[in-house]
Amino acid sequence: MTATVEPNDLRVGMFIHLDGGWMSHPFPLSSFKISSQEQIDTIRALGLSRVRWSPERSDVPAAASVAATAGGGDEPEDAVRTPVVEDPAARARRLADARDEADRAAVRLCERQYQEACRDLRRINDTVVADPERARDSAQALTRALLDKMMVDGELCVRVLGEPAGDRHSAHAVNVSVVSLLLAKSMGMAEAELADLGTGALLHDVGKLDLPDRVRLPHDDFSHAETTLYRDHVSHGIVQARRMGLPPTALLVLAQHHELADGTGFPKGVTTERMALAARIVSLVNYYDNLCNGPSPARSLTPHEALSRMFAQSRSKFDPAILNGFIRMMGIYPPGSLVQLSDERYAIVTSVNSARPLKPHVRVHDPARGGRSVLLNLEDCPDLGIRRSLKAAQLPARVADVLSPRQRVAYYFDVAARPTSEDA
Repeated sequence: MTATVEPNDLRVGMFIHLDGGWMSHPFPLSSFKISSQEQIDTIRALGLSRVRWSPERSDVPAAASVAATAGGGDEPEDAVRTPVVEDPAARARRLADARDEADRAAVRLCERQYQEACRDLRRINDTVVADPERARDSAQALTRALLDKMMVDGELCVRVLGEPAGDRHSAHAVNVSVVSLLLAKSMGMAEAELADLGTGALLHDVGKLDLPDRVRLPHDDFSHAETTLYRDHVSHGIVQARRMGLPPTALLVLAQHHELADGTGFPKGVTTERMALAARIVSLVNYYDNLCNGPSPARSLTPHEALSRMFAQSRSKFDPAILNGFIRMMGIYPPGSLVQLSDERYAIVTSVNSARPLKPHVRVHDPARGGRSVLLNLEDCPDLGIRRSLKAAQLPARVADVLSPRQRVAYYFDVAARPTSEDA
């Protein structure tokens, strides 16, 4: 149940809901409890006439008043109330259900923001040829919106979403941008450099706009002429980047996003020493996303397989510090990995807190609860771990129906959940 309040009446402790598109405010989530006067000042500056809030989820005197009014008010002030003692098992189920619903709500919000980012990027691509400077400004604004939601106190978690809506090209670019920004931020890159990296990552495949559809994605059966045409998207991208007036770092990302540390990349075959740091980051993430989201879903790798191949077979292709940072951030079992737990249950990794990558959140198929899926934080389960990684074809049909493994992987982020007072 929600009510509305004027912005001037907002108080620390109110749990509020900001309606509108994800770029309409700078907060990482659209629903949250106000924790500072600075947040109130920011909300007031948005120019809203009313703000929705949830009294029952708030921690202000007004919330207590609302609850008391709802209770009736006929009871004498000195009446003795018998405390209600909740059954421990019932309390555990209630808290688990609340965590599960909060997680589903967070996923829905992330999916909406991801879809809006893809939509905005498609609009940018549509203006590149006719109005390159406008396309540049819009790409920088989209990057700024992503950064505003990342540059927060506290830890961020990497989430896997449902099947990405829309075209593969915009989904790929948003994937690469989000993960590259998170990785660069975790490595301590300055905010101004992050902005240029993000713009370059969003536009890294802009040169493909000049290619026929049939060669926009690489295939093993390409002829020599088709391979050459495909690789030409880098030079086309550089031409577009110069027309847009992109800053040098963003331009280098476009020019070097297919270069590799050992010199086996293209178009120049340069090695680490001649690659910009931002380009080294985007090149690695681009390589990873292409493994997970290949031209054919049947030949795409699971996130765990992709990371394992990069580390075991292709380690020389990447800057060691960046590869190690990527593994620390994504975990051994990145979001989207299908796994079997040490108690034999099946699960999908839903999010990884970069501060604790070996203990991800997983959604588990639980026979004890009628085959429903339940959310588990493995950090809270010291006796439970991941036994092995699986392919979707290895899941029993009843499990696959519940866990709904993704054919295409989409990544986004939100603020890592903190325990509530009831959880503590």
